[in-house]
Amino acid sequence: MINEDLHKRFQDAVNFVNDYTDPLPADLLLKLYAYFKIANRNFDNPGSRTPLINAFKANALFQAKRISIEEAMEKYVELVEKELKTL
Repeated sequence: MINEDLHKRFQDAVNFVNDYTDPLPADLLLKLYAYFKIANRNFDNPGSRTPLINAFKANALFQAKRISIEEAMEKYVELVEKELKTL
């Protein structure tokens, strides 16, 4: 069972990213994408119309595939706090 505090921090971080309006580096977006997908148990194929973007997304998921749901949530929160909230 996922810790309620972690779930709230994760949801707050997701909301922060969704409301973020400045452009983000592609590598950061790919990490956030992979952690989000794992945290939400969504392993569907990437849905971009661009094959190259799908390949990058699939690679990001592949690189993060061995982490748990809780670890994905924690890494997502840490990334948001380190890379976005400090700007």
